[in-house]
This record gives sequence, structure tokens and C-alpha cells, in this order.
Amino acid sequence: MSGPQFGGVGSRRQARERAIELAYEADSRECEIQELLDSLTIPAEPFAELLLLAVRAHRDEVRALISGRATGWSLDRMPTIDRLVMEISVAEMLTTDTPVGVVLSEAVNLASRYSTEESGRFVNGVLGAIARDIAE
Repeated sequence: MSGPQFGGVGSRRQARERAIELAYEADSRECEIQELLDSLTIPAEPFAELLLLAVRAHRDEVRALISGRATGWSLDRMPTIDRLVMEISVAEMLTTDTPVGVVLSEAVNLASRYSTEESGRFVNGVLGAIARDIAE
């Protein structure tokens, strides 16, 4: 699928990181992402907002894809950061023309940096399987 393009590699990397931060805040506060975005003093980067709104718009499909490939893990049992990284990454694969390899690499990097020691491998395995499903 084709979608809007925002900024270069560095700015997209920062926007993905900001999207994770905002998704985590919304999850922790149990508020809707639009409510959180509307409350920000400084608006989120356009690409971060695009990713967060894509997760919201495709929530059921995104979560079904993750649940279908996260063998032995329910969404509720996953580390929160792992789940959020995967939700944002799947939404990015579904709604933008970002190369899958870039999405996977960025997701593994974020999960490895912000979650558990095993998160990078877990996220890579689940997202790799989802990427193959989407390609078919």
C-alpha cells in the first residue's frame, strides 16, 4: 500500500520513538490516542501522529494479526512496550510504503532498547511472520 511520506530516516526514527512514548502514555492513562494528541502542548511529529492514528483506525486487524502470530502469548500477557511496538509496526506495514525491512529493523531496535532482553527476538519473529502474511 502506498501512503504519505514524512521526513528522512532520522526524523522517521525519532517519530517512531515518539509514537511509542505517546502510545505508552495513552495506554498507561487508559485514554484514547486522539484525546492524548489533542492535549499535547507541542504537537506530535506528523509521522508519529500518522502511525498512532493508523493503529487506532486498524486496531482490530492489527491486534488479530499479532495475536495470530504470537504463539503462546495473549496481548494482555505481553510486555506493554513489545505490544505497542508491534501494533505501531503492523499499522505502518499496512498503511505506508515503508520497506518491510526498515519497519522490522526499527521495531527490533525499539523493543531491544526499551523492553526486555528477549524482546528484540520476540518482536522480530512475530513481525516477520506478519510481514509474510501481509505480502501474501
